[in-house]
Parts: sequence; C-alpha cells; structure tokens
Amino acid sequence: MSKIKIAIVGLGNCASALIQGIHYYREQTAEDAVGLMHWEIGGCRPGDIEVAAAFDIDARKVGRDVREAILAPPNCTTLFYPDVPATGITVQMGRILDGLSAHMGDYDAERTFVAAAVPEPDRAAVVQALRRSGAAVMLNYLPVGSEEATRFYAGCALEAGLAFINNIPVFIASDPDWARRFKAANLPLIGDDIKSQLGATILHRMLADLFHKRGVRLDRSYQLNTGGNTDFLNMLNRDRLASKKISKTEAVQAVAGERLPAQDIHIGPSDYVPWQKDNKVCFLRMEGRIFGNVPVNIELRLSVEDSPNSAGIAIDAIRCCQLALERGEGGVLEGPSAYFAKHPPRQYDDYTAYRMTEEFIIGRDAGEQP
Repeated sequence: MSKIKIAIVGLGNCASALIQGIHYYREQTAEDAVGLMHWEIGGCRPGDIEVAAAFDIDARKVGRDVREAILAPPNCTTLFYPDVPATGITVQMGRILDGLSAHMGDYDAERTFVAAAVPEPDRAAVVQALRRSGAAVMLNYLPVGSEEATRFYAGCALEAGLAFINNIPVFIASDPDWARRFKAANLPLIGDDIKSQLGATILHRMLADLFHKRGVRLDRSYQLNTGGNTDFLNMLNRDRLASKKISKTEAVQAVAGERLPAQDIHIGPSDYVPWQKDNKVCFLRMEGRIFGNVPVNIELRLSVEDSPNSAGIAIDAIRCCQLALERGEGGVLEGPSAYFAKHPPRQYDDYTAYRMTEEFIIGRDAGEQP
C-alpha cells in the first residue's frame, strides 16, 4: 500500500495529536491498537499516512520541521508519542485573512501566538506548493471563526486537485455551492466540524436519540464546555462563535425527534480555563418527562483530552478520502460526513450514519443486500 500524503493547515494541538498517532500506531499490531474505529480501511493502516505539506502563521512553527512545530508553544496537548522523528517537511507560511482573532494579541506569547515575519503567500503560491508536495488530502485545522481563510484553502485544494476534510464549523460540505464544485472536480469532501471520538456532541446526540426512542419528552437541555487550549481562548471572541453554535446545536436537534424551542436548548463553548490546557470538561444536563408526565433529569460530566479525541476520527476520514480517490468518487462523502462531522449536508442518526460509513468502506450502497 502506498502512503497517503496529506497537507495540514494549522499545526496546533489537533495536528499534533494526529501526527503523534500516525507514528504511535506504526508500532502497534491490530490486536494492540487501542482507540481505533478501524485498523484498516481499503488496505491502509494509520501508519500509512504521512505529512507532505503544512501551513501555519506562528514564528515558532513557520520554517521548522513539522516535528518541531507540533511540539512548539502554544501547543499543550498530551504527548503520548513524544519521539516523533524529523519529517523532512518544513512548515510554510500560510495566509492569515480572518484566521486570527484580534483579541489573541492581548495575551502573552506562551498562551497565544508569535506572528511570523514572513510574507504571506498568494493563492498561486499555495497551489503550487500543494502540487509540488504530492499531497492527496488536505485537512483544515484553522481556528473557529476562520470563514474567509477556510474558503481560501478549500479553493486552493480544488485548484491543486486535493480532497478536503473540513474539521471546523465553517460550512463547506454543507454549502450546496461548495459541494457542487467538489463534485464537478471529482474530488472527495468530508465535513463540516469534526465530531470527537467520544466527546460532548456524540454523547449529547446519543442521549437525545435515546429519549426520543424511549418515549421520553425532552423539555430542555444545556451543554457547557470549558478548556484551556488556544481553541477555547480564540472562542472568547463571541463574534466567532455563530457557526460553532449552529453546528453543535443542530447536531443534537437533528436526533431529538421534536425540535426544542431556542430558549430551551443551549450548546456551546462556555469559558477558557488556562490550567485545563488541552483537557476539555463538558457539563451536560437534560430535563424531560416519562410515563404519567413524571419528571426525569440527567446530569453528566465528561473530562477528556480534546485533541486526541478528534484525531481518532481524522485518521478514518483521511483513509475514506483516499478510498474515494482510488475509486474515482468525488463530491461530499455522505456517510463519512454524517458519521465524522457535526454539521454534514444531511443529518442522520448515529446508527444509520455508522452503517452508511461501513457500507462505503466495503464499497456497497447502504440499501444493497450483502
């Protein structure tokens, strides 16, 4: 099996966890590979992925080997595989656009960023770099709220002929125009806004679906999240949260059976707690009524390292894109998008999305009989 070459936009904590995982699983066997949904997809294992191009805007990352960049501040995720070898891939200066919130400059460099004194590339330069790298799949790890920057890189992926995985809540796969453009170019597209492997949204969805299927009336619910990484620091700017709140809220509303009024559901990042670093804590409450109109409520607290939690999904999304490229399939990958992302073009319950993804992997239509 040849390597799957990827391009990464944003060498933050999520990229760090993904790259650590690629090397970690190279040393595992199928029996020992804890934490994977699939050991192989289309004959490809996690260790068959390699970084071919990377873009960032931080002086501590630009011009450095990817290996150095993922260990540089303000990255703070768990180092479960700290001995990532040098990759030979130098992090290139990216386009800033709206990829940086103005308030980030109000904090010390250890917590935020140091601007690289390097000219920003234009579209042609980025496209040329992508083509030269041989990358087949691009992953978008820009900060929440990077609307213009995400569209810039999605356009570069289209022009350079790369599949695109949109891990943030900017609507690309769920925008009919972008979906049409990737379909016309016969390039796979997965998105939008990556679900964690076992995170707040997937738990909230499962419980909302359980309420619905067990005949429990859901009256109101909240999901409050805190963390100490740069993602949570970035989201202190509430102006950047519109699409994030839509993405997370719709993921739950879609499986609730009966949509809750806006005043009875609150889902979104709540605060930045520096000492939590990459640990994310979710506080979840659901209030409802069972038989005889009798009240019931659930309170749940989830604590999890945020970035490895998303890397377990990204590993599979990359391999699904590669599988689609090999089959000549372009456009939105409906099953993988519904299973891996919070805001796909069309929402399905998680069992259906899981089944669609499994059928995609083995190359069979979801309705086809074995």
